[in-house]
Amino acid sequence: MSQPSQHSPAPHIAATKSGAESSFQSGSESSLRQEASHFAAAAEKPASPPTPPPSPATTSNLNTLNDRYSRQILFPGIGAHGQHLLASAHVAIVGCGATGAAAASLLARAGVGTLTLIDRDFVEPSNLQRQVLFDEADARESLPKAEAARRKIALFNSTVAVHSHIADLVPANIHDLLAPAHLILDATDNFETRYLINDYAVQQSKPWIYAAAIGAYAATMTILPRPSGEKNHLPEPTEKMCHPERSAEREVEGPAVASAYAATNPTPCLACIFPKPPSGPVETCDTSGILSTAVNLAASLQATEALKLLTGQPHLLRRSLLSFDLWTSEHSEISASKPNPDCTVCGQRLFTHLAGEGRPHITLCGRNSVQIHEHSRPVDFAAMRDRLAPHGQVRFNDLLLRFERPPHTITLFPDGRALIQGTTDITLARSLYARFIGS
Repeated sequence: MSQPSQHSPAPHIAATKSGAESSFQSGSESSLRQEASHFAAAAEKPASPPTPPPSPATTSNLNTLNDRYSRQILFPGIGAHGQHLLASAHVAIVGCGATGAAAASLLARAGVGTLTLIDRDFVEPSNLQRQVLFDEADARESLPKAEAARRKIALFNSTVAVHSHIADLVPANIHDLLAPAHLILDATDNFETRYLINDYAVQQSKPWIYAAAIGAYAATMTILPRPSGEKNHLPEPTEKMCHPERSAEREVEGPAVASAYAATNPTPCLACIFPKPPSGPVETCDTSGILSTAVNLAASLQATEALKLLTGQPHLLRRSLLSFDLWTSEHSEISASKPNPDCTVCGQRLFTHLAGEGRPHITLCGRNSVQIHEHSRPVDFAAMRDRLAPHGQVRFNDLLLRFERPPHTITLFPDGRALIQGTTDITLARSLYARFIGS
């Protein structure tokens, strides 16, 4: 979902075909400083085949893996046991734009065994300034970000299983896409998706980590929801985990350490801190720009919190909403130690976003675009090409179709979802969709 980057805390194409990559065929795209105003931002489609899981371990490949992660294993906070836990972990990253791409790269290089990548968008040249998993070839081919990220991760760590989903995270698919994951990382570009993730995570008692970046500003918060009677969602350690800060000898029995922490010490959820999405204008990377350094700071903080949680050390998690402006060196923290008992989500358990109530069309951060996602139906790209060719330039591959009719471009996905570029007027975007794609 380029859903789910980069964020406001409050988001021609080759003519040849090579390997797994389909080329186009021709037929004729203020921070916590402003409290909740900084909160949604940029970057994030039908599921693509996942990377096959690693083959069963042998002594030889175990030695290879130990060598790969040797420097990380030397770090006392991880060690050999922590590395083993990471290999058994499954993290879902919602949004593969700036923050999501950086977080995915960090976790894949750290040896997290399975990643689910969810993103609705495709790679463009303007992404390359900050979205670290993509290159110029991806932009030329307008590859969907989730798939481009999967291919890049396979090049530097083939032992990680990557499931890429070119999709918009919505109430209808959120359970299928996020259920297998032990942890959810937010790398989205809009309020609606963040509150949807929050509803789902609270309902399922599944931890998630918010992250956002805009301009030179970065922010993160780890959310451990109240228990709802669901079983532990975190990988269960199989041996004792040493906590050096307590003593060299003292060890804590592993099963469900993190979930036990969540059960006894839940944090506020997103709605506890921000009961309502920001109203009025908010900064986006289109209006305020964004530094890649801010993106990487947000992703590094987010990924580090993930490593603590996945290695069974939730007592080390930061319990605050942390924000940092790299340009001015200003930073602040808002305590996130106790849930609000009157919170409508984690207190009253009213999941309005999960129920899909009032779900709006979504404009994309840094993009003069509107997403139309209400039509879920298969699209025959070849037939659509023939239909649209008299009206403009059409190119397509197996993953998307581009219809250019200046000043607008319609990017259509196989499930009927579309990005209308060249406007932020929702009424006009819906009119263009109905006129050229169908109502």
